[in-house]
Amino acid sequence: MSTPAELKAEILRLTREYSSLMHKANRPGIENANPFVAGQTTVPYAGRVFTEDEVEAAVGSTLDFWLTLGPEGEAFEKELAALLGVKHSLLVNSGSSANLVAFSALTSHKLPAHKRIVPGDEVITVAAGFPTTVAPILQCGAVPVFIDNDLATGNARVGQLEAAHVAGKTKAVMMAHTLGNPFDVGAILEFCRQHDLWLIEDNCDALGCTYSMPIARAHALGFKENSPGIPSNGTHITRYTGTWGDISTQSFYPPHHLTMGEGGAVNIVHRPPLKTYAESYRDWGRDCWCASGKDNTCNNRFGWQLGELPEGYDHKYIYSHLGYNLKPLDPQAAIGRQQLKKLPAFIEARKQNWELLRAGLDDLSEFFDFSLPTHATSWVAPSDPSTLNSQLSTFSWDSTGCRTDCSWFGFMLRVKPGSPFTHTQFGRHLDEKKIGNRMLFGGNLLRQPVFVQLKKDRPHSFRVATPLDGADAIMNTALFLGTYPGLSQAMIDYELEVIHRFVAARRAT
Repeated sequence: MSTPAELKAEILRLTREYSSLMHKANRPGIENANPFVAGQTTVPYAGRVFTEDEVEAAVGSTLDFWLTLGPEGEAFEKELAALLGVKHSLLVNSGSSANLVAFSALTSHKLPAHKRIVPGDEVITVAAGFPTTVAPILQCGAVPVFIDNDLATGNARVGQLEAAHVAGKTKAVMMAHTLGNPFDVGAILEFCRQHDLWLIEDNCDALGCTYSMPIARAHALGFKENSPGIPSNGTHITRYTGTWGDISTQSFYPPHHLTMGEGGAVNIVHRPPLKTYAESYRDWGRDCWCASGKDNTCNNRFGWQLGELPEGYDHKYIYSHLGYNLKPLDPQAAIGRQQLKKLPAFIEARKQNWELLRAGLDDLSEFFDFSLPTHATSWVAPSDPSTLNSQLSTFSWDSTGCRTDCSWFGFMLRVKPGSPFTHTQFGRHLDEKKIGNRMLFGGNLLRQPVFVQLKKDRPHSFRVATPLDGADAIMNTALFLGTYPGLSQAMIDYELEVIHRFVAARRAT
């Protein structure tokens, strides 16, 4: 091994060998060779799913020792943007940072005055969800205006949007696609177009979901083509979630659809200038757009005169925004590039795991309400349950003509009123049996200590536009199980057995 290339190749060969021995439990569920012992082996609600490919990529990038965001990051950004069909994707260090950067970009003084979000402007969001969907609104001085959640989908009750709107004050809608279930994109987009509002899609839990709408409706909203890799059926336009609004976000934290450890992305859907503003906020607030380690890509580094600086001041040290440093590392991007290759298989596994849980718990509908994809009116059980692994069940749909195809982040179910147990008792029992479960993040965020205190300290810092009965019901009755690709058939069978025994025991008493 006389050359660095030969030595690196041997290190990477040994890395793959080591990983294949040490990380068997992290392989996709269908490949997981570790024996599952019911009651002893934990069934996580989510987790890292990877092979020796990701470990090799991380080690290889570390050996190159670029470290800061560089060639792997640049490649990942291009590959993610191409997959989704957006103008640009920018890597950041988390999904929460992605939300902060995306929202901050819409506060830039470089935007037209009527589009710029300034302190005191209002942004419509939904009450039950994850706090960092809402936090950037407050952190930038704007006012979140809360509407309620629909119980069946977990998403916003779109019929309440007009009640939340105030002409001249409302500037945007910012909300997440809950647990991999797209919100009603058609209704929200039409509302935003009518009132000239930004739409910020928090797509952190929904990478790979698609939303379809009839061609005439899509054309009226300005959409002419499908996303890359999604064939047209001649009647509908179908796009990935995160590509319908103006700007969107992703999270690559381990429970999500793909992982870089920590990490996230901001997607610039169709307005290229937003990339410059988002990049500035990500990169210290600087005006220069040169990538790390590169100089003078504008060929005018010493030719600018901005602010009250002297003419010719080094453009690499001119700041147009009060920004942050929210970049990830290049080895993380190397991991992400390998994960992207596995994303189609991950998505299919999530769909099938959701279906297995839905079919396996259908006989407990006396005690549980189950989620539905947006625009679905009912779940239709497969005629032959034995075919479930190869043929997904179907849904009945509403009259809008819109459809959703969910890349599920989790399987949410709600304990019905009158059941002989509460969702807390149910969750505690699952935990005792080593079955991972989570409530719907923060529940009704207005009930959280931070918002209770905020109401005391700054009562006008947020506004509640409608009653929040749905958000309260989700907080009091809902939890979700995992659908991630690391689940094996044995794990799902164990979950179903534990739940049935729990219900039977409670019913008997």
